[in-house]
Amino acid sequence: MRLADFILRDMEPILAQWEAFAATLLPAAAHLESLALRDHAQQILHAVVKDLRTSQTRQVQREKSLGHAPMIDASETAAQTHALLRARAGFNINQLAAEYRALRASVLRLWIDDCEPRTADLDDVIRFNEAIDQALAESINFFSAQVEQNRNLLLGMLGHDMRSPLQAIQMTASYLAALNAGEVVSDAADRLIRSGGRMQALLDDLCDFNRTRLGLGINVVPEKIDLAEVLADELDELRTAHPGSQLELSVSGNLQGTWDSRRLQQLVQNLVLNALKYGAPDMPIRVELSGDAEQIRIDVRNRGPAIERATLERIFEPLTRGADARQSSGSDGSLGLGLYIAREIAKAHRGEIEANSDGTETVFSVSLPRAEDTANGH
Repeated sequence: MRLADFILRDMEPILAQWEAFAATLLPAAAHLESLALRDHAQQILHAVVKDLRTSQTRQVQREKSLGHAPMIDASETAAQTHALLRARAGFNINQLAAEYRALRASVLRLWIDDCEPRTADLDDVIRFNEAIDQALAESINFFSAQVEQNRNLLLGMLGHDMRSPLQAIQMTASYLAALNAGEVVSDAADRLIRSGGRMQALLDDLCDFNRTRLGLGINVVPEKIDLAEVLADELDELRTAHPGSQLELSVSGNLQGTWDSRRLQQLVQNLVLNALKYGAPDMPIRVELSGDAEQIRIDVRNRGPAIERATLERIFEPLTRGADARQSSGSDGSLGLGLYIAREIAKAHRGEIEANSDGTETVFSVSLPRAEDTANGH
């Protein structure tokens, strides 16, 4: 008996074995009833049968072996729906793959034991494995996307819910500082204010990161500003926060335009803090602003060790840290998102950012268009 015919004839025993194996995938399967354990198994097997009964040329077989299976005319396949439901039920990706592995083994074992296939039928084994691999690939694709979406939604809710208690802490600390109730209370209030500020910065970075992973991008609110004044104020605050640093600002050209002042301050702050962390401590950091008729340019320059090419190629990726920071990982109270967020802010202004480094200096360069219609639709 051909394998497709066997699957249809013995569908119930095959589904019973699927269900029995799925029930062992704890703890996710502990509270699932029979129908949920079987989930879309029958539809998946019908799709496999359809594939087995479809004529296939050598070229199509070769394409499938390379992972280029023909597109399925459906908004969502049974394997994809199965993956979504398994993700929502709490299965992990290893358990999902194990289901397909067990299905493959049980179907072939039952078929061989019952039908003793001839050599001419062994091509069915190849076709069957291809079909199972295709279903597995579809499931893993959708499973991974669902898990990532769930994680991003969790981060979004966590960030939102943390804001209220953090604001209460900051307001209480500011109230204590204003009481002038003695040096001990004032010092404690100052520590609370500084720690609250660092927590707020981490929370803002987390929320910005989460928005970009959900496809929403960085939110910008453009207004007419003088960028020279905006960034001069930001550098003054950075000098206060880092009294031992040497921060220099040079300005040339027309720097009037329509941008989000708070976001561009955040962008420059991230670039300067990166320079403070990785650059030579006894050398100045230069922020150079220039503007022409079409765009403005921001260059942040620092002396220090050259960034390795491999690091430079992924320097704007999230959660990336350089190996030669002067501070140990995490001790600066950052998530490793500063350069990633700087890139996203530039993109939200329809601009670009790039990094260059050699034995002389490292330069981060930002180019922003001067056009009035900077997108904010995020």
